[in-house]
Amino acid sequence: MFDRLVTLPQKYYDHHASGVLISKLTFNVTQLTDAATNVLTVIVRDSLAVIGLLAWMFYLDWKLTLITFAMAPLIVLIVKRLGGRLRHMSHNLQQSMGDLTHVLEETMAGRQIVSLFGGQDYERKRFAKTANWVRRFQFKFIGAQSASAPAAQLVAAIALAIVIYIVANRPLASEITVGAFVSYFAAMGMLLDPLKRLTGVNGRLQKGLAAAESVFELIDETPEIDTGTRLVESATGRLELRDLSFTYAGTQTPAIKDISASVAPGETVALVGPSGAGKSTLANLIPRFYNPTEGQILLDGIDTTTLTLGSLRRNIALVSQDIVLFNDTVRANIAYGPLSDASEAAIVNAATKAHAMEFIRELPEGLDTLIGENGVRLSGGQRQRLAIARAFLKDAPVLILDEATSSLDSETERHIQAAIETLRHARTTIIIAHRLSTIEKAHRILVMAEGRIVESGTHSSLLSDKNSLYAGLYRFQFSQQTPTAVPKLADAN
Repeated sequence: MFDRLVTLPQKYYDHHASGVLISKLTFNVTQLTDAATNVLTVIVRDSLAVIGLLAWMFYLDWKLTLITFAMAPLIVLIVKRLGGRLRHMSHNLQQSMGDLTHVLEETMAGRQIVSLFGGQDYERKRFAKTANWVRRFQFKFIGAQSASAPAAQLVAAIALAIVIYIVANRPLASEITVGAFVSYFAAMGMLLDPLKRLTGVNGRLQKGLAAAESVFELIDETPEIDTGTRLVESATGRLELRDLSFTYAGTQTPAIKDISASVAPGETVALVGPSGAGKSTLANLIPRFYNPTEGQILLDGIDTTTLTLGSLRRNIALVSQDIVLFNDTVRANIAYGPLSDASEAAIVNAATKAHAMEFIRELPEGLDTLIGENGVRLSGGQRQRLAIARAFLKDAPVLILDEATSSLDSETERHIQAAIETLRHARTTIIIAHRLSTIEKAHRILVMAEGRIVESGTHSSLLSDKNSLYAGLYRFQFSQQTPTAVPKLADAN
């Protein structure tokens, strides 16, 4: 299941909550394991016991045994009817456990917002409501499970009573002897225990079957499609977009439409525009996190769909606003994945270029310091510098910067901008930025609106047209950043 999770495409995660997926791997799997081990043992062992006892009873008196067999369809019907309800309740229980895990995950991830906005009571109610659904489905499941074994035993007891009645009313010259009848009666009595266990295990079996559906549904998900066969070891970084369009699943309006552009090796191109213009979507198409609906993306003249995903992504580095770090050492976060074999000198060099060694030296254990979940022990600027160091170490010819300096103070932004200037040197760089002052040095600026490129040019050429969208965005940001006079406080006296 985990192997499948790390190979699923981005669109799968867009439609599945992480808490539900975690529940599949923790809660559902244990139920499937129980059905595949303990339940299977009971079924095999007790089924053999029942078959053996029935065979002995059939040998002693086949006519009486046929009466016992006549009760079998009724027992099967009871087990089947209750089994359907048990499986339905198991599905609901597993879904509600996924919801519960999701609430837990969200509450822990947003603990600062919960505390600051006083959301404790709201989260308590949300958790209690979800936990109550878990309780209700659990009780319904136990109710159906508890009825299964007694119902089957009642039918078996009726069969036993009928057999005793028939034998008791037979003439003395009956074809069955007293000894055979005692043996027959003992065999019928011995049937009750394995029959009880077999019907009682139905609940656990249905849990396992419901869990199996959930588990194999995930395992059978189609992994990220990699139809590429070509390899490119070290690209020059020339990018071409040809009539590119993309529409997200479940929507009708294209996120981007009919985009054509080219980026020369070593050129820095900035994507700007209003929110929802399609900038991040375009950036996500380059490493094939999503596949274009129409059109092509070419790297060094090669259609990226013909390249293997590994080959394509080895040539691309990404630094985004939402930095992802792992609960590991500084060293492991810089030298991540295939870079883990990098030498200490290479790691230090990358961290130095990213202006990260300045704070790494002050950490208790330097590069071997644990940074906590998603780098919680570091500041925002430190976390971003680690991400830049990771990109330095990868040394990919294509670099994507997605709002890499937003929401930072001026001093931290200065350090990160210096690191980025070094990083993008001699690399093909795509910069997504809302803060237009950060992309004035870009070789070219593409202005996007409603999924299209509406303007293209340098910073100065776009500003020269007072009616351009870029000029309007720049004037608006400049007016927002212009300091205003601070009003004096009224005299307290």
